[in-house]
Amino acid sequence: MLRKVFKAFSYPNFRLLWFGAFTSSVGTWMQQLAQSWWVFDVSKSAFYLGLDAFLGQLPIILFSLVGGVIADRMDRRRLLLASQYVQMASAFLLTVLIANGLKQVWPVLVLSFVVGTAQAFGGPAYSALVPSLVDKEDLPNAIALNSIQFNLARVIGPILGGLALTNWGAAWCFGLNGLSFVAVVFSLLKLRIDFKAGAVATSILTSMKEGFGFIRKQGAMQGLIAIAFCMTLFAFPMLTFFPVFAKEVFFGGPKVLTLLLSISGVGSVVGSLCVAATGNIRHKGMVALFSLVVLGGCIGGFGASRNLPLSCVIVFINGSMLMVAFSMISSLVQLITANEMRGRVMSVYNLAFRGGMPLGSLATGYLVRFYPAPAVIMVNGFLLMGVGVYFLLMQRRVAAL
Repeated sequence: MLRKVFKAFSYPNFRLLWFGAFTSSVGTWMQQLAQSWWVFDVSKSAFYLGLDAFLGQLPIILFSLVGGVIADRMDRRRLLLASQYVQMASAFLLTVLIANGLKQVWPVLVLSFVVGTAQAFGGPAYSALVPSLVDKEDLPNAIALNSIQFNLARVIGPILGGLALTNWGAAWCFGLNGLSFVAVVFSLLKLRIDFKAGAVATSILTSMKEGFGFIRKQGAMQGLIAIAFCMTLFAFPMLTFFPVFAKEVFFGGPKVLTLLLSISGVGSVVGSLCVAATGNIRHKGMVALFSLVVLGGCIGGFGASRNLPLSCVIVFINGSMLMVAFSMISSLVQLITANEMRGRVMSVYNLAFRGGMPLGSLATGYLVRFYPAPAVIMVNGFLLMGVGVYFLLMQRRVAAL
């Protein structure tokens, strides 16, 4: 069973990239916890919390499609390295600013945009690189294990970040995040992959059109991308506004925030392990949609709950369902896509998946100025349930996959 769950680790390149990405993800979550708490504490406004998340994800909307074309035209490893260097420099600059007593929010917002821009070009390259490291039949397992590294970091990162934030201050979290990029840079430099860049006779705009044309011809692909957008639009604001719940609903501090983030991460790891154990199962579309409905119910229940232990149980189930839905949808997109189109298709997918985050965070941040945050999150959950039911009953192409 263990060999089946961790099958993709038998590929040395995948194993090397996994451990590098995991180390970097731990640092990223340390910074995310400290940054969200610092922004909310300094600004005293949930709107700025949503604005910070919006600016961090906005470049995905602006540049992701161009990043996908570039990922199909050049060495994906080199593109990823450039992305990591920019993010590392931003983390160290933020460390210096906070350590010197920064009390204004706008420099942090600017750096969030810079980091998001680097991720807009690195994201499609990373998504397109993973299938090059394993055989096709082991791709669902690799995607699930990749989700595990990200979500295991969601457990360890907030714990370490909470300890560092409480005992040493936010600057330590940012500095340790900067150091964590050394691991992923090292792994990328050691990778040995065989990828031949596509021809560059066509313009970037023409290459984009080719990507959109490929998506339109695949039938259910458009539905998968729409679901990815709705999932992040309605589901991720709950994670973004954990600091509000920690402080104003459960009347706690960084420890409560760390608890919520860590339990969410544990649930996500469990969900990813379940996907990895099942392997290349049939009816992925149906599993994804049922998970989406349960996910929406969990978000609605979290918004309604005022009991911390009950909310922790809901957060755990929410994390599990989020990863099951994400893994199933990502596997379907990757399995449908040809390798020479992978960068462009994954850029559209990343645009949908990551694009929903800033829009959801900004809209939720705006609405909580007029309505209680729990009520807004609860409505988000019910809307997501509606999306899942619609694709289960009305739009059946995804359910048939």
